[in-house]
Amino acid sequence: MDGPASNPGVVIRPSSDADVPAMIAIYEHHIRRGVGDTGDFEEDRLVPDDLKRRRKNMRSKRLPHLVAERDGVVAGYAYAVPFRKRPAYRYTLKHSIYVHPGHLHAGIGRRLLPALIEACAAGGYRQMIGYIDAENEASLRLHEACGFVRVGHLPAVAYKYGRWADSVMVQCPLGTGAADQPATWRKPEEVLEGGHGWPGA
Repeated sequence: MDGPASNPGVVIRPSSDADVPAMIAIYEHHIRRGVGDTGDFEEDRLVPDDLKRRRKNMRSKRLPHLVAERDGVVAGYAYAVPFRKRPAYRYTLKHSIYVHPGHLHAGIGRRLLPALIEACAAGGYRQMIGYIDAENEASLRLHEACGFVRVGHLPAVAYKYGRWADSVMVQCPLGTGAADQPATWRKPEEVLEGGHGWPGA
Protein backbone atom coordinates (compact mmCIF):
# COMPACT_ATOMS: atom_id res chain seq x y z
CA MET A 1 0.00 0.00 0.00
CA ASP A 2 1.24 3.42 -0.87
CA GLY A 3 2.61 5.50 1.95
CA PRO A 4 0.58 8.42 3.26
CA ALA A 5 2.87 11.01 1.66
CA SER A 6 2.55 9.73 -1.93
CA ASN A 7 0.19 11.38 -4.42
CA PRO A 8 -1.85 13.79 -2.27
CA GLY A 9 -4.65 13.95 -4.87
CA VAL A 10 -7.87 12.47 -3.50
CA VAL A 11 -11.16 11.82 -5.32
CA ILE A 12 -14.42 11.67 -3.36
CA ARG A 13 -17.21 9.72 -5.05
CA PRO A 14 -20.25 7.55 -4.25
CA SER A 15 -19.29 4.01 -3.33
CA SER A 16 -20.12 1.04 -5.53
CA ASP A 17 -20.39 -2.70 -4.98
CA ALA A 18 -16.90 -3.00 -6.47
CA ASP A 19 -15.58 -1.08 -3.45
CA VAL A 20 -17.04 -3.54 -0.93
CA PRO A 21 -13.91 -5.72 -0.41
CA ALA A 22 -11.75 -2.64 0.21
CA MET A 23 -14.30 -1.14 2.61
CA ILE A 24 -14.56 -4.40 4.56
CA ALA A 25 -10.75 -4.56 4.89
CA ILE A 26 -10.69 -1.00 6.27
CA TYR A 27 -13.57 -1.70 8.63
CA GLU A 28 -12.03 -4.89 10.02
CA HIS A 29 -8.72 -3.18 10.70
CA HIS A 30 -10.38 -0.53 12.85
CA ILE A 31 -12.67 -2.94 14.65
CA ARG A 32 -10.08 -5.64 15.35
CA ARG A 33 -6.86 -3.65 15.76
CA GLY A 34 -7.67 -0.05 16.51
CA VAL A 35 -10.35 2.30 17.71
CA GLY A 36 -13.17 2.92 15.26
CA ASP A 37 -13.54 6.54 14.18
CA THR A 38 -17.12 6.64 15.40
CA GLY A 39 -17.10 4.09 18.16
CA ASP A 40 -18.61 1.13 16.30
CA PHE A 41 -17.65 -1.85 18.46
CA GLU A 42 -19.19 -4.69 16.46
CA GLU A 43 -17.58 -8.06 17.08
CA ASP A 44 -19.25 -9.98 14.24
CA ARG A 45 -17.44 -9.93 10.92
CA LEU A 46 -18.94 -7.74 8.24
CA VAL A 47 -19.47 -9.91 5.18
CA PRO A 48 -19.84 -8.57 1.62
CA ASP A 49 -23.55 -9.32 1.36
CA ASP A 50 -24.21 -7.41 4.58
CA LEU A 51 -22.42 -4.31 3.30
CA LYS A 52 -24.08 -4.55 -0.10
CA ARG A 53 -27.46 -4.79 1.63
CA ARG A 54 -26.65 -1.74 3.77
CA ARG A 55 -25.63 0.23 0.68
CA LYS A 56 -28.81 -0.78 -1.13
CA ASN A 57 -30.92 0.32 1.82
CA MET A 58 -29.12 3.67 1.96
CA ARG A 59 -29.47 4.18 -1.78
CA SER A 60 -33.21 3.56 -1.51
CA LYS A 61 -33.37 6.40 1.02
CA ARG A 62 -30.95 8.54 -1.00
CA LEU A 63 -28.49 8.70 1.87
CA PRO A 64 -24.82 9.29 0.94
CA HIS A 65 -22.32 6.44 1.06
CA LEU A 66 -18.97 7.87 -0.10
CA VAL A 67 -15.46 6.61 -0.69
CA ALA A 68 -12.18 8.49 -0.90
CA GLU A 69 -10.00 7.17 -3.70
CA ARG A 70 -6.27 7.82 -3.80
CA ASP A 71 -4.13 6.57 -6.67
CA GLY A 72 -6.99 4.31 -7.69
CA VAL A 73 -7.17 2.74 -4.22
CA VAL A 74 -10.03 3.13 -1.75
CA ALA A 75 -8.38 5.01 1.11
CA GLY A 76 -11.46 5.59 3.24
CA TYR A 77 -15.23 5.68 3.29
CA ALA A 78 -18.08 7.42 5.09
CA TYR A 79 -21.83 7.19 5.28
CA ALA A 80 -24.86 8.47 7.19
CA VAL A 81 -27.98 6.73 8.46
CA PRO A 82 -31.09 8.00 10.27
CA PHE A 83 -30.33 8.92 13.87
CA ARG A 84 -33.66 7.53 15.08
CA LYS A 85 -36.59 5.88 13.31
CA ARG A 86 -39.34 8.05 14.77
CA PRO A 87 -40.60 10.83 12.47
CA ALA A 88 -39.62 13.55 14.95
CA TYR A 89 -35.95 12.75 14.25
CA ARG A 90 -36.26 12.73 10.45
CA TYR A 91 -33.93 15.71 10.01
CA THR A 92 -31.07 14.14 12.00
CA LEU A 93 -28.47 11.63 10.84
CA LYS A 94 -25.77 9.54 12.48
CA HIS A 95 -22.55 9.05 10.56
CA SER A 96 -19.52 6.78 10.41
CA ILE A 97 -16.13 7.42 8.80
CA TYR A 98 -13.14 5.11 8.38
CA VAL A 99 -9.68 5.75 6.90
CA HIS A 100 -7.29 3.04 5.71
CA PRO A 101 -4.29 2.72 8.06
CA GLY A 102 -1.92 3.08 5.12
CA HIS A 103 -3.38 6.49 4.27
CA LEU A 104 -3.47 8.15 7.66
CA HIS A 105 -2.17 11.74 7.91
CA ALA A 106 -2.78 12.21 4.17
CA GLY A 107 -5.82 14.45 4.54
CA ILE A 108 -8.32 11.71 3.64
CA GLY A 109 -10.64 12.44 6.54
CA ARG A 110 -10.46 16.20 5.93
CA ARG A 111 -11.75 15.62 2.39
CA LEU A 112 -14.20 12.84 3.15
CA LEU A 113 -16.03 14.25 6.18
CA PRO A 114 -16.84 17.69 4.67
CA ALA A 115 -18.10 15.94 1.51
CA LEU A 116 -20.42 13.82 3.64
CA ILE A 117 -21.64 16.90 5.52
CA GLU A 118 -22.31 18.72 2.25
CA ALA A 119 -24.22 15.78 0.78
CA CYS A 120 -26.41 15.44 3.87
CA ALA A 121 -27.11 19.17 3.98
CA ALA A 122 -28.09 19.08 0.30
CA GLY A 123 -30.58 16.35 1.20
CA GLY A 124 -32.42 18.68 3.55
CA TYR A 125 -31.10 17.26 6.80
CA ARG A 126 -30.35 19.61 9.71
CA GLN A 127 -28.14 17.80 12.24
CA MET A 128 -25.41 15.15 12.18
CA ILE A 129 -24.43 13.04 15.18
CA GLY A 130 -21.33 10.95 15.74
CA TYR A 131 -20.02 8.68 18.48
CA ILE A 132 -16.24 8.54 18.82
CA ASP A 133 -14.03 6.42 21.02
CA ALA A 134 -12.81 8.78 23.75
CA GLU A 135 -9.21 7.67 23.16
CA ASN A 136 -9.31 8.45 19.44
CA GLU A 137 -7.88 11.95 19.67
CA ALA A 138 -7.14 12.13 15.94
CA SER A 139 -10.79 11.56 15.07
CA LEU A 140 -11.95 14.04 17.72
CA ARG A 141 -9.63 16.69 16.26
CA LEU A 142 -10.86 15.95 12.74
CA HIS A 143 -14.49 16.32 13.72
CA GLU A 144 -13.89 19.54 15.61
CA ALA A 145 -12.04 20.95 12.59
CA CYS A 146 -15.10 20.12 10.48
CA GLY A 147 -17.55 21.94 12.73
CA PHE A 148 -18.56 19.29 15.24
CA VAL A 149 -18.80 20.08 18.94
CA ARG A 150 -18.70 17.68 21.86
CA VAL A 151 -22.19 17.39 23.31
CA GLY A 152 -21.82 14.38 25.58
CA HIS A 153 -19.44 11.96 27.26
CA LEU A 154 -20.71 8.41 27.77
CA PRO A 155 -18.50 6.54 30.24
CA ALA A 156 -17.97 2.78 29.96
CA VAL A 157 -20.67 2.22 27.35
CA ALA A 158 -18.66 -0.31 25.32
CA TYR A 159 -16.56 -3.32 26.24
CA LYS A 160 -13.73 -4.21 23.86
CA TYR A 161 -10.20 -5.56 24.00
CA GLY A 162 -10.77 -6.61 27.60
CA ARG A 163 -11.66 -3.15 28.90
CA TRP A 164 -14.52 -0.69 29.22
CA ALA A 165 -14.41 2.16 26.71
CA ASP A 166 -15.90 5.65 26.86
CA SER A 167 -17.61 7.27 23.90
CA VAL A 168 -17.81 10.97 23.02
CA MET A 169 -20.97 12.21 21.34
CA VAL A 170 -20.38 14.98 18.78
CA GLN A 171 -22.84 17.05 16.77
CA CYS A 172 -22.70 19.29 13.71
CA PRO A 173 -25.50 21.48 12.29
CA LEU A 174 -26.29 20.95 8.61
CA GLY A 175 -27.39 23.81 6.39
CA THR A 176 -29.28 26.30 8.52
CA GLY A 177 -29.42 23.84 11.41
CA ALA A 178 -32.00 24.92 13.99
CA ALA A 179 -31.96 28.58 12.90
CA ASP A 180 -35.32 28.27 11.16
CA GLN A 181 -38.31 26.00 10.76
CA PRO A 182 -38.42 23.46 7.91
CA ALA A 183 -41.29 24.94 5.90
CA THR A 184 -41.76 21.89 3.70
CA TRP A 185 -39.97 18.60 4.04
CA ARG A 186 -38.29 17.82 0.75
CA LYS A 187 -37.34 14.22 0.37
CA PRO A 188 -33.62 13.74 -0.38
CA GLU A 189 -34.42 12.25 -3.80
CA GLU A 190 -36.19 15.48 -4.77
CA VAL A 191 -33.07 17.47 -3.92
CA LEU A 192 -30.85 15.05 -5.79
CA GLU A 193 -33.06 15.12 -8.88
CA GLY A 194 -32.60 18.88 -8.83
CA GLY A 195 -28.91 18.39 -9.41
CA HIS A 196 -27.53 18.62 -5.87
CA GLY A 197 -26.10 16.13 -3.44
CA TRP A 198 -24.62 12.70 -4.07
CA PRO A 199 -26.95 10.21 -5.77
CA GLY A 200 -26.39 6.57 -4.92
CA ALA A 201 -24.12 4.58 -7.17
